[in-house]
Amino acid sequence: MIKVENLTRKYGAFTAVDDISFVCRPGRVTGFLGPNGAGKTTTMRVMVGLTPATHGQTTIGGHKYHDIPNPGRHVGVLLDASAQHAGRTGREVLTIGAKTMGLPMSRVDEMLELVSLSGAEGKRRVRNYSLGMRQRLGIAHALLGDPSVLILDEPANGLDPAGIRWMRGLLKGYADRGGTVLLSSHLLNEVEQIADDIIMIGRGKIVAEGTPAELLQSTGTFFKAVEVEQLLDALVASGLHPAPVGDGYRVDAEALQVGKIAAANSVTLIELRPADGGLEDMFLELTADTQREDFGQVAPA
Repeated sequence: MIKVENLTRKYGAFTAVDDISFVCRPGRVTGFLGPNGAGKTTTMRVMVGLTPATHGQTTIGGHKYHDIPNPGRHVGVLLDASAQHAGRTGREVLTIGAKTMGLPMSRVDEMLELVSLSGAEGKRRVRNYSLGMRQRLGIAHALLGDPSVLILDEPANGLDPAGIRWMRGLLKGYADRGGTVLLSSHLLNEVEQIADDIIMIGRGKIVAEGTPAELLQSTGTFFKAVEVEQLLDALVASGLHPAPVGDGYRVDAEALQVGKIAAANSVTLIELRPADGGLEDMFLELTADTQREDFGQVAPA
């Protein structure tokens, strides 16, 4: 189990992680979602002792990472697939890891086979690997010690569709055997398929958490209108709080109520439906103030 308690990490006057708390439980895959710069990687670096916390703490199995003897046998970590030694072969990378952890050399062949790196690819130097191959090697290294906890930062980055499906099955199987998985990702549809629990973070703060079903059970109504500003003003006057989502808006109200308000104000509706856009719409709404792009506006030609 991973436990994060009141974690804060500051860099001078900038707060990268702001007093967050959550738990990742055994037998479950926890998706860690947030825009670039939201604090995901910083949180993971604190978990594995690469960055000290300014306040609060993280524990894995009740222990701080640096207090765990031979941590690779208990915690598998992949934070940056490109950080592997470019001059070594894939087999050499895993061999050094196996020797460091006191594992039999047979484990190297088992991991290369598990991540579908052939014998010839295992003898190739990492500098000649594609990003997808580096990700596979990084996952192999994370699993090398047969750990009970996996912490993975963007593990699907660089994988093709077949590779993403393979990884999904691998991680689900790992969790089904009792392992704890924490993975960050921007591939929201993939997270929705694999995650048992989801934590959303924006500007260093947790903005939502729960199971996918819990997060999406009250999605409200999605709408688009010709006289959209007029409708927005009317909804606010009725005590509702619409928010931009994609190329329209979402509001916590029934479609019938929105339709009646539109009709009363002579607003032409283009689209009116339950807001069932899934995690992507919810993610964009909850992190709207951290996004670089404005999805509600299109630059004129």
